[in-house]
Amino acid sequence: MTNVKHGFEPQIIEVPIVLIKPGAPLASTTLSTPKYRTILSSIGKLGIIEPLAVFPSNRREGEYDLLDGRLRLEALRQLGKDTAPCMVSTDDEGFTYNRQVSRTTAVQEHRMIRATLAKGASEQRIAEVLELNVRRIRERAHLLDGIAPEAAALLKDRQMSPTVFSTLRKMRPFRQIEAAEMMIAANRITVTYAEMILATTRSEGLSEHAQPKKKVDVSPEELARMEAEMEHLRQDCQTVEDTAGDTMLSLVVTNGFIARLLRNENIHGHLKRHHKDSLASVVSTMEAIAADNRMANQG
Repeated sequence: MTNVKHGFEPQIIEVPIVLIKPGAPLASTTLSTPKYRTILSSIGKLGIIEPLAVFPSNRREGEYDLLDGRLRLEALRQLGKDTAPCMVSTDDEGFTYNRQVSRTTAVQEHRMIRATLAKGASEQRIAEVLELNVRRIRERAHLLDGIAPEAAALLKDRQMSPTVFSTLRKMRPFRQIEAAEMMIAANRITVTYAEMILATTRSEGLSEHAQPKKKVDVSPEELARMEAEMEHLRQDCQTVEDTAGDTMLSLVVTNGFIARLLRNENIHGHLKRHHKDSLASVVSTMEAIAADNRMANQG
């Protein structure tokens, strides 16, 4: 295993903010969004929980290209901070960074809350920062209690309601893993779909503490048909994923080429001055391709 390449340097370093160069400008409305205000409040009161991701610049010695953490960087600037904790990537392709997501997932939020609690912050303080009540903070801190680690790993980068885990908790670990795989294959990671899987789970797959299911008139034939339909859906989704592979590969290669072009100051500056709308559209498209590629890799 010695030939495995690590994605980041082992040590987190403090980098002067003036030396961190973001790849694209923020939209004019970003700083007024609730998401940015929450990040600003969180960093101001609790500090940085998740470091920024950077890569040493190929243009100027000592500078770093920002791969992930655009809003966190802007919040640090607005708060008057001089440095930012950073993970230094060994790969300059920002779009391949799995943790670069547009929204925090339920599992990521759980881990950040646990990390903040471990640093000594109280549940009340975190609730104030995130504008949630203490009960919600407590629920999210214990989100993965009773969840199989394999199921949690499958769902860690997926957008879903935390209530999905409440449903999974009613199943035994092996069934939780099967349920996570089925939801991902169907691209339906929802409470309704999780409850449907729970309803078709046989008694040996239910947790000892699972609430009794309501009595329904479902014959063995109907149950077998539902299971067969779910399997057919899983196979159809797999077929779509297989045929989409070549297209995604082409998009990723093109994305990398455009990313390198935009790192050229002359090209980026020209587009910013004369084609600002087009630049924003290109960046948005690149982010969408990056998100699709991450989902394909995680599946």
